[in-house]
Amino acid sequence: MTNPIVKEELELLAATRARLAEPQEEVPAAEAALVRDLSRLREIMLEPMKAEDAPALHQQWDQGSALLRQLRASRNAPKVDPSSPYFAHLRLRDSAGERDLFLGKATRIDGGLRIVDWRNAPVSKIFYRYGQGDEYEEVMAGRRRAGVVVTRRTVAIRAGMLERVEAPEGVFARDTTVPGGWRETARDRLRLHGGEGAALRAFGPGEATARRLGTDLEGGRRRADKRLPELAGLLDPEQFALITRPSSGFVVIRGSAGSGKTTVALHRIAYLAYDDPSVDSDRTLFVVFSPALRSYVSHVLPALGVENARIATFAEWAAEQRRRLFPKLPRDQRTGAPALVERLKLHPALLFALEEQVRRNPGPRTPAQAFDDWASVLCQASLLEEALARVAPGALTADEVRRAANWNRARHEELTAWLEGDAEAQAELDPEDDALLLRAWQLRIGPLVGRGGLPLRYRHIAIDEVQDFSPVEVRVLIDCLDERRSLTLAGDTQQHVMQATGFTSWPEFLGHLGLEGTAIDTLRVSYRSSREITSFAREVLGDLAEESEPPLSVRSGPPVECLQFTDPGACVACLADALRALAREEPLASVAILTPSEAASETYHRGLMEAELPNLRRVMRQDFTFAPGVEVTEIAQAKGLEFDYVILVDVGATQFPDQPASRRLLHVGATRAVHQLWVTCVGEPSPLVRAALSKSTSAH
Repeated sequence: MTNPIVKEELELLAATRARLAEPQEEVPAAEAALVRDLSRLREIMLEPMKAEDAPALHQQWDQGSALLRQLRASRNAPKVDPSSPYFAHLRLRDSAGERDLFLGKATRIDGGLRIVDWRNAPVSKIFYRYGQGDEYEEVMAGRRRAGVVVTRRTVAIRAGMLERVEAPEGVFARDTTVPGGWRETARDRLRLHGGEGAALRAFGPGEATARRLGTDLEGGRRRADKRLPELAGLLDPEQFALITRPSSGFVVIRGSAGSGKTTVALHRIAYLAYDDPSVDSDRTLFVVFSPALRSYVSHVLPALGVENARIATFAEWAAEQRRRLFPKLPRDQRTGAPALVERLKLHPALLFALEEQVRRNPGPRTPAQAFDDWASVLCQASLLEEALARVAPGALTADEVRRAANWNRARHEELTAWLEGDAEAQAELDPEDDALLLRAWQLRIGPLVGRGGLPLRYRHIAIDEVQDFSPVEVRVLIDCLDERRSLTLAGDTQQHVMQATGFTSWPEFLGHLGLEGTAIDTLRVSYRSSREITSFAREVLGDLAEESEPPLSVRSGPPVECLQFTDPGACVACLADALRALAREEPLASVAILTPSEAASETYHRGLMEAELPNLRRVMRQDFTFAPGVEVTEIAQAKGLEFDYVILVDVGATQFPDQPASRRLLHVGATRAVHQLWVTCVGEPSPLVRAALSKSTSAH
């Protein structure tokens, strides 16, 4: 027998689709009547009239014309998609009775339909701020309305079929293998603590061969497309409050892995575009750290109705601007510059050094002078030492600064020779030079210039994983904003893996950008990983954890398991058996085998290839497919992504010593997992894993 909740939602969906299938008037009656009124008014205005009558007639004409434009604009607005008309159902009770409202990606309120765009603040506030059974009070259409939320549910509708219903009473998923065609599971409540005693389970050599990988905790179906979905129906009140902040000014969001930082930044763009169509244009820029993350989020904005905003890595965007503004410089970029030079060029002290160079050396506002400013800063050891002493005393020794400046001077001489026509000279730029050249342009000349020769100004910029950007890079972007200064920064210092950028803390980072005192909002609920994975990942961080308490987790799952082997071959054999079984039982599951190095990735990929594991892929340049199967790559390449199952291999003491960089990298790897996490090692595990194991054992 079908549950009453499911039955009701099926009936509501059928009624909605039937009404959507009814033909609509090509020109609504209200519009036709308004056109007739304006035509008559125009005829009157063309005739001779008294001077005192003209202002009133012109006012009527202006009001009628404005109303006609609104009606026609609404007719051209996005249409409700019958195959997926809404994602949420609200039933409200007030003094006028009960009524059903539905939230979707477009609005349709006629013919018995009450579907509203989720970005329509008056109604969406009730959905995002109140729970089922709560009393509400909100201003709607200029009037204060109060009542009770009788029903609050989220639904998944695909190809016109109801696939899933989430309600306080339970979660209902379509499943043809069970009687009635629907599987019911209980909802798991948030818990601040939980699972610590069973958060990690260790198996010695030879004990792990029968371990099973795979579990479908929610009774739902895996998605074949593993990219980030649009989640407008699942936003929590804190996320919604950030999304609906005023369009001007800065919004800074921090949160643990899986807390929805990227989702908030993307949905904020969609929300802003609802009120201001200029946001849905190439004047909105969503900046990500890696090509993989760009691909991961690429379809979210179009799914939310934002078709024209640009999503790009900073490297792509900066190279494009630099090549346009400095067309004579070489297009080729150097790989393999000394780590010391990379660290210097990314250091926040370079902001101060560039400012001092321009202040102390008056010159023409030309690209040639900006180029000279850039080169002068990098080659002057004395200026670099002064800047470092001012911004970060002790960050580099005097000898290190001199060595870096000498290397820069040698490369600059090669570049100068190439520009003067020496075909033998090897001229390249480092990737970090793009941001420095653009900043030199801004300081010496003014705003960057777009393709049309006008100042490059953005309506809104959002930067994801901002902790892995240098202050110079972020400052270049900030100074490309228009007068509204609309900016969203999202990041997590606990996932800071690019040590060279110099990010140490939020207050210090914002201080480098001239944003001292900017409020930082924290998302405290982890939605991606199970409670056990979240607990393990936090223990790995140790003293690097930002919060005194672990993030809230919405569900529980299997313990994190540490599998020890005597040699890599035994590990490969175990993984091959487990992954082959998983492919049979959950063909739509995504698995990441994450390693500490390219050499380890090659070893495990080759071994699993020989085991003829199906759907196995080696990811080398962040070319993830976001499809079911097994992908082998390094932890750093998977940053920002998620997988149903994650196996961290070679987590030994050599690869992961007790150091901050190792803690953060292991934390990043662990928090890629949604449902289950394995940690494997050949020989003794990393002390970071042993510490987590010790704490787990003592909790029993």
